[in-house]
Amino acid sequence: MADHNPPPPPTQPPAPQPPFTHPDPADPQENEITIISHSNLFYWWPVWAVCFLFGILTYFDGHALAAVPADAKVAHNATVVLEGGKPVEKQAIIYMNETSKEAADLQTDLLKPSVKISHHKSYGVIFTFVLLLVIFITNVPLRGMWSLVAIILIAFVVLLFAYFGVWDKVMDLISQLDIRINEGGYFMIGLTLFLLWIITFVLFDRQVYITVTPGNFKVCTEIGGGERVYDTAGMQLEKHRSDLFRHWILGFGSGDLTVQTSGGQIAHVELPNVLFIGRKVEQITNLIKKKAVVETR
Repeated sequence: MADHNPPPPPTQPPAPQPPFTHPDPADPQENEITIISHSNLFYWWPVWAVCFLFGILTYFDGHALAAVPADAKVAHNATVVLEGGKPVEKQAIIYMNETSKEAADLQTDLLKPSVKISHHKSYGVIFTFVLLLVIFITNVPLRGMWSLVAIILIAFVVLLFAYFGVWDKVMDLISQLDIRINEGGYFMIGLTLFLLWIITFVLFDRQVYITVTPGNFKVCTEIGGGERVYDTAGMQLEKHRSDLFRHWILGFGSGDLTVQTSGGQIAHVELPNVLFIGRKVEQITNLIKKKAVVETR
């Protein structure tokens, strides 16, 4: 008797399971963050910026400087005889005493003065105040309460001077200041400072850093020093951005970063003058979380 039961259907092999992958492995740069500590020279950008600005304004000012002896006199409405022999009336000239030994050489030098200088004496005054203010801000850190006290004190002095009419005398005194720098002086100071600034920013500052990965981070706290490697487990980050003048006004939201490790390798790392510190701390926090996600799988 024939068996009419149908044969069993062929068994299907199980579908292959996709291999386990790391979170976000596509871009290796997302799994590594480098934080660079900058020197205080970074905050000196207003000085070279003001130098370049006033240097350009002085170049197009249209005035020149001539050095004359102390016994020189200025004659107005005098008759000047030019090289062509034609007299010109009502010109201001430099008149030299006949006894001066430098008269002939000076008259030759005055024919075409080449040292360009601005007739605005305020340029030199502004540059001096900017220079002194940057020196004070970068060398006297005012953190936390001291920063608030400085702001309150400045506001109090401004209002007090305005109430007693002191500002009129101060502005009159400032208006009498005559600080002049020629075009070459502005460009010399600005270009030299800018080259030092850019070399430090691009080359030397990059030698002081920490590099964070999901598992560990490397530290180099001095130029030419070696790297030290620590585990990110238990790592604590603390940002300090309490200096209003240095971190906010000159640093555009920069700050100081403190890294504290735990476990067998305890270290206390300080990185001053970190740009965009708020975003950097957030990126490091998210990067460390990746390790926790991987270890729980």
